[in-house]
Amino acid sequence: MKNVVYFDLETQKSADEVGGWHNIRNMRMSVGVTFSTKQGAYKIYGEKQVDDLVSELLRADLVIGFNNLRFDYEVLHGYTVMDLTQVPTLDMLVEFQKTMNHRISLDAIASSTLGVEKTAEGLQAIEWFRQGKLLEIAEYCCYDVKITRLVHEYGVNHKQLFYRNRFGNKMSVPVAW
Repeated sequence: MKNVVYFDLETQKSADEVGGWHNIRNMRMSVGVTFSTKQGAYKIYGEKQVDDLVSELLRADLVIGFNNLRFDYEVLHGYTVMDLTQVPTLDMLVEFQKTMNHRISLDAIASSTLGVEKTAEGLQAIEWFRQGKLLEIAEYCCYDVKITRLVHEYGVNHKQLFYRNRFGNKMSVPVAW
C-alpha cells in the first residue's frame, strides 16, 4: 500500500515580522500536521518534533499539500539541510496555477467544491501561538489537512474541482491526479 501523506503547517511569525516573503524559513513552525493513508491517522508535531515531521515526509511515497512547495517546505528548510522539494509532491496550488494562470485559495476551492470552509486563517494561528494556544492551532491545522485530503479525493474521483470567479460564477477546473 502506498503511503500518501497529506501535510500542512502553521508558523510562529508572519512575513512582515521576518522581513518579507523571501525570508519564509525564518517564520518558524508552530504546529505541523500530517495524515498518512498507510497509518490511517493524523499526527500533530510541535516545533520540538520537527525532525520527526521531516522524517515522515521523507518516507512518504507522495506528499500532498496546498502551497507546500513554496511555503511549508521552505519553513521546514529553516530546520533541515534536506531538500524537501526532492520529495515526490503534489502541490495542488501549483497544479491550479498551471491551469488557471492565477492563485486561488484552498478555502475558495473547498467551499465551491465541497460546501465546507476553513475554520480560521494563518494570521489567526500566529496570534494563537503568541497566546500559547497550541491546541487551537493543532485543531485548525488538522482541519486544513482534512480539507486538503477531501479536495484531493474529490479531484481524483471526479477529475474536476470548482471555484467562484470574481463575478461569483461557479467555474470548473479539470484536474489530472
